[in-house]
Amino acid sequence: MNTPRVKVCGICRSEDAQLAVTLGASAIGFIFWPSSPRFCDPAHAQEIAAQLPPLITTVGVFVDQPVSHVIDIADRVSLGAIQLHGGEAVEEFRRVRQPLIKAVAVTGALVPEEVDRLPEDVTVLLDAHDPIRRGGTGRTIDWTTAAQVAARRRTILSGGLHSGNVREAIACVRPHMVDVSSGVESAPGVKDAGKLQAFFAAVAAA
Repeated sequence: MNTPRVKVCGICRSEDAQLAVTLGASAIGFIFWPSSPRFCDPAHAQEIAAQLPPLITTVGVFVDQPVSHVIDIADRVSLGAIQLHGGEAVEEFRRVRQPLIKAVAVTGALVPEEVDRLPEDVTVLLDAHDPIRRGGTGRTIDWTTAAQVAARRRTILSGGLHSGNVREAIACVRPHMVDVSSGVESAPGVKDAGKLQAFFAAVAAA
């Protein structure tokens, strides 16, 4: 099994982004939803992104925000991908030039075949269901259901991952990428160097 790529999300500090990249992150996520405790001002995100190596994908996370707003921030920050984490219909975002990632909440009622309704060129991100916080909850999801989705299409696994469970999660789900945020933090938006190092070590050992 190939080692999955890693996306470190909820970045608010340049030093955290730099450490994540040094440890092996393929993607850095900025949350542009103002209600998130990990909200990053677009101007600050632009400064952080400008210091990253060219092959690192910068991902902007949005929640039910207008298409025009998403396009404006994507252009300002030079984002590499757009993550839709609300109830948006991906069809409304077809004029966005960046690749799309659509978050899907894994609940007991989720039928893996339902994910097939999303266009094939849209990457699926599986996360815990939380209509208030929209991610970063620290809650894990049903990895068996996640594995069924990952077997059908390219999938990013999120939801409560940390150094203590990511190896098992990878073995069970076999995702294309894992997404971590609260599991490597000392406070919302503040990454902990030791937790980051332990997380990447666990991924490498998977």
